[in-house]
Amino acid sequence: MEPAWRQGGRGRGRGRGKSGGGLPQAVGIVGEPEAGAAGDNRHGRGSSGSGWSSSSSDWSRSQSEPSNELSSLKKFEEIRKANQAAAQRFANEDTSSEEEGEEDFEGQQGKIVATTFTAYSSHIGEDSSRELERTKQYLNDAFQSGAQTCLICIASVKRNQAIWSCFRCYCIFHISCIQKWAKDSIFLVSSVLDDDFGRKYHPWPCPKCRHPYEQSQTPTRYYCYCGKVEDPPPDPWLVPHSCGQVCDKGFKPLCGHKCLLLCHPGPCPPCPKMVAITCYCKKAKPVSRRCSAKGWSCQQPCNQLLTCGQHKCENPCHTGNCPECPRVSRQRCLCGKETAERLCARPQWQCEKVCGRTLSCGNHTCEQVCHHGTCGNCPRSGYRACPCGKSKSALPCTEDIPTCGDTCDKPLACGLHRCSMRCHRGPCETCRQEVEKQCRCGKHSKVLPCHKEYLCETKCIKLRDCQRHQCKRKCCSGNCPPCDQNCGRTLGCRNHKCPSACHRGACYPCPETIEMKCNCGATVLVVPCGRERTTKPPRCKELCRQPPTCHHVNREKHRCHFGSCPPCKQPCQKKLAKCTHLCPATCHDEVLVKQANSRQPAGPWEQRSEPTFIRTAVPCPPCLTPIPMACLGKHEVSLLPCHAIGPYSCSRPCGRLLACLNHKCAKECHVVAVIDEDDKEKAGKECQICEEGCSKPRPSGCIHPCTLPCHDGACPPCSQMIRMKCHCKITNLYVECTKMTTADAETKIVLNSCKNQCPKQLSCGHRCKAICHPGDCPQSCNQKVKIKCPCKRIKKMKEAEEKAALEKERLKQQVELEAFEKRLKGRRKKNKRRDTTETKETAWQKYRKYLMIPGCGIVLAMIAFYLLQLN
Repeated sequence: MEPAWRQGGRGRGRGRGKSGGGLPQAVGIVGEPEAGAAGDNRHGRGSSGSGWSSSSSDWSRSQSEPSNELSSLKKFEEIRKANQAAAQRFANEDTSSEEEGEEDFEGQQGKIVATTFTAYSSHIGEDSSRELERTKQYLNDAFQSGAQTCLICIASVKRNQAIWSCFRCYCIFHISCIQKWAKDSIFLVSSVLDDDFGRKYHPWPCPKCRHPYEQSQTPTRYYCYCGKVEDPPPDPWLVPHSCGQVCDKGFKPLCGHKCLLLCHPGPCPPCPKMVAITCYCKKAKPVSRRCSAKGWSCQQPCNQLLTCGQHKCENPCHTGNCPECPRVSRQRCLCGKETAERLCARPQWQCEKVCGRTLSCGNHTCEQVCHHGTCGNCPRSGYRACPCGKSKSALPCTEDIPTCGDTCDKPLACGLHRCSMRCHRGPCETCRQEVEKQCRCGKHSKVLPCHKEYLCETKCIKLRDCQRHQCKRKCCSGNCPPCDQNCGRTLGCRNHKCPSACHRGACYPCPETIEMKCNCGATVLVVPCGRERTTKPPRCKELCRQPPTCHHVNREKHRCHFGSCPPCKQPCQKKLAKCTHLCPATCHDEVLVKQANSRQPAGPWEQRSEPTFIRTAVPCPPCLTPIPMACLGKHEVSLLPCHAIGPYSCSRPCGRLLACLNHKCAKECHVVAVIDEDDKEKAGKECQICEEGCSKPRPSGCIHPCTLPCHDGACPPCSQMIRMKCHCKITNLYVECTKMTTADAETKIVLNSCKNQCPKQLSCGHRCKAICHPGDCPQSCNQKVKIKCPCKRIKKMKEAEEKAALEKERLKQQVELEAFEKRLKGRRKKNKRRDTTETKETAWQKYRKYLMIPGCGIVLAMIAFYLLQLN
């Protein structure tokens, strides 16, 4: 499996066909019927079905298209609303979760940095902040988004990408970018026309610090910072691109110890080891000091002999050679003619005067400037040559050497001809021979004196070494000079142009850096030029300094940020208008409110405009402070919100004792004007009037209710008539109820008697002669009977008489019963006539159905006429 940095990236075309969010999904849904239709067509090509089946499928598809379009539009509208709701939730989302995420990330970053410096801190203790500051900056840049940038491609270096780090400036590059940079640099330095092209090893420079690297040092594999692990896997609990092992690199300057940090970017910190070492002057005893700062001074005088050889060094113990002697003394020059005050460390000096001493010949003087030692022999003594150098002779120094008369024959300045004059003194004249000369570019020739140079007017059209501009020098020899123009190409940062001289190949990265500041300017992140457009602003730990936009004096404490501050969450604490309480709700001076859009779309083809939200002040909510309040009837005391305070009914019955002293007020809880302060349970004027009937217990035996309404005191005697049968069960008797209920047993027997003869028959067959009575009839019959003879004639007569007597008694009872029923029937008609009242039908009730129909017709006609007039 190839490493992550060698795998191909996702190109523009590779992401096509994959669903995104929101609108692309909706478009895909609308397109589903088309895709299905296309699939049907593809299947139809390979099938052997008839034309009727294909036409029928087309007809059904055409019929289903409108319904599919409607369903697709509905789905599209649902998705659009869901996206708007999600955007609204995102706009209203609090920033506290983001701040918590930043704090967690910073805490994790701090733990990783602390783990990296554990071994180092154990040697140097608490004094590690100053010495580790530079290395910590590299580690923080490794975690900071956008801080690590490849200067070649001007892109951020991610955790899972292969990198290469310069050994000198510790700048990080993508390994693919540095490989291409090295290859292009080597190719541009070497010339194809060189004889050793491809065989000479040219170095390539670092894009940032220009440190040269050999071709063999071109990176081919991805290693961690310390170089121990190839292709280190990304670990979220380690520094990016680190293997997590001890660095073990040698400290610089070399001291024999190795770095104790875990694999890290940037330079190694100073050596923390403790060594015993003496001072610079070697006079003090050895002292244990840290290896990175082992040099120390005992502050005693150095006392080493200075270069002047007379004085000793008076400086305190110091490193390196002693300085020059600072003392001043009067010293002579080399010739001894002048004296001046000069530094003791520089005793030899020249006075700039000609020596002027007489030479050994006695005729000439020394022409050298102030010098040390003898002047030497006279330069005109001994053998001297003639001007052309062909003959020599020994003459006194006072005489000049004569010319020999031969041809001078010295090479002239042209280098082609010799001087044709006789031996002469002074320089030879210029060459005047005429020769045919070619111009410097070799395109033209002309006859000219030899000492003159021939340059034509032809301009060179070759490209200079930059391979961009023509030479354009007149009569160029072919060795065109380097391009003297500025490069001027836009650098990868897209902000500056290359300031170097015109060159081949890629320009060096922009050397400028840009400071990215937070909103308040307290936190600064330095990024390479060009990365400011894609790098997030630095996280600032300072508090936001923007003034509050609500009525509060100070904002809630939150970190520095860009954009508008989060909504204020402090209590409003404004005095409410209708009471003296303070508003306890969250500050509502800037609430995101949806602005109503009155414009309606003209049709389904016109897309609805997105709802707009504005921040505006919302009035304080109603006061919810609980206040005890009694109901209207003083039944209970409840806690009501302040805004709803006022008289209220508890919905219970009033319960006050009415004037009848028998019932209580059944009205719902209401206001009662207290008349008697001592008796607050007494009903007032506002209570209902008792309309109930009397509910007092009736006397024993009375089944009739009291005819009076509910009243105080005893009920009047019952005057209702009771209908009852007499003892003989034939006659109906009517007796007042009060007589019946107050009578004793004997009186009740009298009242229940109809005062007629008892109709019952005795056992002997005769009728009881007693008045209507209760119980059994007495068996003592005193009536005389006729006794017949055995022939039964008398018996038959007796039976006939008995029958006649019974028939007579039956007729008598029937007559009495009919008379009683007539009396009872007349009383009922009289009561019924008293209850009914005659109602007379009015004229409107009699003729209204005949008048309503024409009236409605007239009204409808008037309305129709009015509408026609409006049109």
